[in-house]
Amino acid sequence: MRAHFFSFTLLASLVLLTSSPLRAQEPAQPSTPPSTPSPESTSKQNPGQSSGRHSNDFLVRGTVFSEDGLALPGAELRIRRSSEKKFRWDTETNSRGNFAVRVKMGAEYEVLVRAKGYQDQSLAVNAKTGDRYKDLVFRMQHQGGKKS
Repeated sequence: MRAHFFSFTLLASLVLLTSSPLRAQEPAQPSTPPSTPSPESTSKQNPGQSSGRHSNDFLVRGTVFSEDGLALPGAELRIRRSSEKKFRWDTETNSRGNFAVRVKMGAEYEVLVRAKGYQDQSLAVNAKTGDRYKDLVFRMQHQGGKKS
């Protein structure tokens, strides 16, 4: 019975790992016909930056831990621009408590974490700094300050 539960948990984790990145992307924008090159030439770009599809993306990544310092799988993450009320991105932590979501550079964001039995937590992320990513760590607290 225990082996069956372990197999089911492993399969569920794999399904979450493969489906989470699909939900974590920004809604697709309608395609526009090719236009003339912008006045900024590619020679002005930083050598470490690609001119590919994700060149304007900012990666919000991190880990969610329980109060005891253990990885917290299945925690829900929701992200929105600080200037908006509606959350635009969502995902869940994997079996190791990790997450990663791509958002657009040049804005400030709020990252909200929810997990059953724990108090919600949020952190601000500034994607205007020129950095390409931000690593976050959440250490969740039990609701009411006690273990359930």
